[in-house]
Amino acid sequence: MLRLPLLVTGVVVLAAVFVMIATTATTSGPFSPDSTEPSGARALATLLKNHGVDVTGTELLDDAVDPVGRGDRKTLLIGPNGSLDRYDWQRIADAGWSHIVLVRPGTRALEVLAPGVHDSTSFLSSESREPDCDLPAAVKAGTVTVGGSTYSAPPGAQACYGDGINHTVIRLETAGRIVDVVGTSRSFTNEQLADDGNAALALNLIGTHADLTWYLPQFESGGVDNGDEDGPPLVPPEVRYVAWALAFAVLVVALWRGRRLGPVVPERLPVIVHAAETTEGRARLYRRSRARDRAASALRESALGKLHKAHGIPRKADPSAVVATVAARTGRDPAMLYELLYGLPPVDDSALMYLSHELDVLTQEVRHP
Repeated sequence: MLRLPLLVTGVVVLAAVFVMIATTATTSGPFSPDSTEPSGARALATLLKNHGVDVTGTELLDDAVDPVGRGDRKTLLIGPNGSLDRYDWQRIADAGWSHIVLVRPGTRALEVLAPGVHDSTSFLSSESREPDCDLPAAVKAGTVTVGGSTYSAPPGAQACYGDGINHTVIRLETAGRIVDVVGTSRSFTNEQLADDGNAALALNLIGTHADLTWYLPQFESGGVDNGDEDGPPLVPPEVRYVAWALAFAVLVVALWRGRRLGPVVPERLPVIVHAAETTEGRARLYRRSRARDRAASALRESALGKLHKAHGIPRKADPSAVVATVAARTGRDPAMLYELLYGLPPVDDSALMYLSHELDVLTQEVRHP
């Protein structure tokens, strides 16, 4: 009765699993365009898409060094965390991107992609700040909640949102492209995007072209983690959802395959098996496995059953009571009877044969006193 419902349930679950696998996010962790966590950036990615920007999230270095088609008229956003060596950064620089946005970059990225920009040791506290620059994106955004890493700008660069010396947003033109250095990623996360002019700054700063590749570096060249507490999780949350779905599917299949077919139906054997043949077969098994203890236990149990029946002794009677009753009936020594009925297993086949003979004699005495 349950076969068809369980089968349908299993098919539905497996289909759901395949859909989940096919639609699993390509990125995960902090500042991921697919993450809805407070530290993610799904809201920003959606905002960009609503303004005509095609956002492609990736964690693969190949997508950053070999863009589809040509890199001109396209923007590459490189998120924080991960670790790339200088050769990887040089490959990104040679890809021909028209606009590169570096979010909280390290020294290697600055040396290759933003020469002249240096990471300072000072940090700004997170608070509302005026742009204090003429960068159009910052002017349109106005007051923005920024804080975090700061950078020093080279001559000719536009530096915004800082303390007068170091800044969190720097734009410069180098090697025929625009490079934006952003020292804060929290301003563009789901948690803070709606504060002040954060959304306007992100939209005007990042959405400069119709194609945006959102790259989250991993550890392509065996680099060392920078110890940031916001580093990507070892196991993306999406993997756990797929694992739970697969586990549920396995449970459904197990219930389906392990269902009971109904009550046990007794059937008559096609041939008659005599009790003597069964006893002989079991005895051969005991002998082959040298299970003298089991054989002796079976012999004693059979003898005790006959003694209980002959004397009306309860099945759960104490051994001393059984021995006393049988000794009174047969006149045998109680100590010898106890050893015969409840003693240790025989040590060899001869002792087992002797035990069998004595038990047989005892039952004969009780049956024919």
